[in-house]
This record gives sequence, C-alpha cells and structure tokens, in this order.
Amino acid sequence: MTKDLSNSALACNMKILLAEYAVGTGLEGSLLVEGRAMLRALTDSFSRLGHNVIYLTAGSKLSNGKGVLSSEKTFEQRLEMVARECDAGLVIGPDDILGKLTDIVEKNTVNLGCTAESVKTCADKLLCTNMLTHENIDVPAIATSDFNGRVVIKPRFGCASEGVRMMEHAIKDLPLYETENYIATEYIEGEQLSVSLVCGKRTVVLSLNKQLIDITDRNGDILFDYIGNKVPYKAEYEDEIFQVAKRTAEILGCNGYVGIDVVYSDRPYVIDVNPRPTTAIFGLVRTLKCEIAELLLMNIFGELPVSVCLEGECTFTKDDIEDII
Repeated sequence: MTKDLSNSALACNMKILLAEYAVGTGLEGSLLVEGRAMLRALTDSFSRLGHNVIYLTAGSKLSNGKGVLSSEKTFEQRLEMVARECDAGLVIGPDDILGKLTDIVEKNTVNLGCTAESVKTCADKLLCTNMLTHENIDVPAIATSDFNGRVVIKPRFGCASEGVRMMEHAIKDLPLYETENYIATEYIEGEQLSVSLVCGKRTVVLSLNKQLIDITDRNGDILFDYIGNKVPYKAEYEDEIFQVAKRTAEILGCNGYVGIDVVYSDRPYVIDVNPRPTTAIFGLVRTLKCEIAELLLMNIFGELPVSVCLEGECTFTKDDIEDII
C-alpha cells in the first residue's frame, strides 16, 4: 500500500506497527524467547528515533511502545486493524504463514519488509533452492532416491533449526522424505555462518555472524539446534560471502532486513534465506553504530548508505536472551 509519505518522514513522528507472531499469539518456548528479543530490539530502535511503536501482544509487555492485545485467534484481525492506523509496519512470523501475514500488512500500510511474493518464494526451501541453482548460486544439492551418504532432512517450510537433522543412511531408506513437507539435501561440511543485510534499491551488508549450533547424536540421527550467535564475526573470506549474499537477495527479490544462512566449505553455500529479521539482530543492535530502525526507514523513504560501522562484538545464546529480556 502506498501512503503519502515523503523523505521527510524519516525525521517525523511516525506510527510504526511491529508484529511478531510468537509474542502476538502467546506461543511458548524458545520461539517466544527469540521472538520477544527481535521485537524488543526493533521497538527500542524505533522508539529511540522518536517514533510511536504499536506492537501486538498476548501478554508480554515491553519497556517501549504500546501493546495491543491479540491471540492466536485474533492475530490476523488485530494485524489488519492496527496496520490501517499506522504509517508503516513490519511483521515477523513462521515461514509457512509469513507470506499471508505480509500480504495483510501490504494491503493496509507501507511494508518495511520483504514483499509477500518474495516471502513465499524464500519460505519454500525447494523452490528457493531450485531458483538459486538456476542462477548459479552454490547450494546443497537436492538428494535423489539413489543418493548415498550424509543428507540433511528439514521441513520444506520451517524456521530456525526446528526439525532439522542429518542422517547417515541412503535416501531410499528415509520414508520421511517421501512426504511433500520435507526436503533432503546433501550435507555440506564447513563453518556455519549467517549474513545480516538490508536490501532494496541498494543493498547494504550489516554483518557476518557466526552461528552457534548444538549437534546431538541420537543413535545415528544427528539433530541440529540453533543456540546463539557471535556478531559480528571476522573472516578472511567475508567479502566472498557478502557478494554471494547480496546476489542471493537480488535473485529472490528481497527487501528490508534479510538473514541468509551460509556454510563456508571450499566456497560459500547458501543454506537458507530468511526474508525477515532474525535472532542475530539481538547482537547487531548492540554493535551497530546507527539505528536499525533508521536503515529500514531509509530503505523505503530515502536512500541507504553504502556501508555501516560496527563497534565491538556480542556473543549470545538463547539463555542469555531470556535472562536479559
């Protein structure tokens, strides 16, 4: 949706909608912890710029912004209602429903994130993999029925590391893979990283991040669990990764804050594309020398800088987040 807002909106007192699904519906567990951390980082940043933030919540109260009560049953209705009252908005949610939620934001206010179309493309790991392969971006190969060796099984639509596991068996022995809800790819050995960037007419890389992953062996079934990040992470090959990340975002039509998961082996392999803020933002706002909110607004109403500055380093786990927020 287009509203009558000019570049001067960057300096004005705007009404900003921020909706994070776990917080807005009252989900429990790590998704709520991570969701609250992302929501708080964004709410605090917009508030420091003098904007009025309205966020959806099933009960959690933040130190900044105004909460509007919602639940799993009323989340979409509240999202539409509040979006109509705001100058701009951003929604964060699970991959399988984020496209639908983004569509609601787009129809009722200025969307600060990826378009609904781009979200739906990124959320479908099979479609995304095929598109990137076609454009010569290195990704793990889809495992065929005669594939032998290590394979990674993950939900075709999923977020974080939920449901992700590695198996040593031949793909033909994996009945789970036979469903349409999962995707199996070759396992790439290497350093597990992510890139945070803001993209639109111009793309600016924010940081390279080291992903902290807990790997557990349960009788040959290797489970992956995301536990935190090191932000930023310095590597001699970071420029190579940044170029791949920027090209990936361009191919998929991404906009706003995007997180791209990469494994660096002999070269960068794109593992997942998250068309929304990611948990790395918790460390990013503590090291970034400008406001993440300002970058999101500049991306829509102005022009992004060529680069950004970071100072220091923030290493955190999900337990650290829970203690702080």
